[in-house]
Amino acid sequence: MFTVNVEKECGCFKKSDFSNNMSFENKDDALLQALNMVKEMNQDFCQKHEFTLQEVGNTFSISMEERGKSGCCGGGHCG
Repeated sequence: MFTVNVEKECGCFKKSDFSNNMSFENKDDALLQALNMVKEMNQDFCQKHEFTLQEVGNTFSISMEERGKSGCCGGGHCG
């Protein structure tokens, strides 16, 4: 069994048709769902957050960060 989990549900996620903690019998179906979710969330949500995917065991975990902060310490010297 494979699971697609959204670590933090933002307001846009709660308003969407997506479900959290979805279970799949095979890895390919779970991965495809997770990739599609991340793509749509990054393109169609309000743009306040950036969503990334990570595989942890049998779970595809979608995490959320404020846009513009990923990979940067926020000190203003990364740009």
